[in-house]
Amino acid sequence: MAESRRPPGGGGVGGGGLGRSRGGFTSKLHLSADGRCRPLSLIVTPGQRADCTQFKPVLEKIRVPRPGLGRPRQKPDSLAADRAYSNRTVREYLRRRGIRHTIPEKSDSQAARLRKGSRGGRPPGFDNDRYKKRNTVERAINRLKQFRAVATRYDKRGYVFLT
Repeated sequence: MAESRRPPGGGGVGGGGLGRSRGGFTSKLHLSADGRCRPLSLIVTPGQRADCTQFKPVLEKIRVPRPGLGRPRQKPDSLAADRAYSNRTVREYLRRRGIRHTIPEKSDSQAARLRKGSRGGRPPGFDNDRYKKRNTVERAINRLKQFRAVATRYDKRGYVFLT
């Protein structure tokens, strides 16, 4: 008897990463990549799931094996993310873990901070040269799109992306 590629329990809507979004019934890939455009961690969620809610699970899934003996590395040296991750909880999480980060500030939160005047606090640090390296994630996704299942999203189940 041939083994099924489906996860135990039949997959279903909850386990398969299917959900409603503007594009219809689909799934979404959340990805982290290193400086050489290699995926470090991947999570498949329903299509309506927001990016910022999956930030911690994607980072906690990173495992970089060390040459020789030793535990795999779980913390990146630095991180560059887009405006979708520009909120207080993400920035506090990165500070708590000691990860240098470059995330641009959203225009509405910048306006709210400026409106408060001196009570608004300092603007978050932003390194433009480091932010230019954020395209490595986009290039990693484009590399994944060479595979038909990712590019066309014809088969939308999560186990297809993770096998």
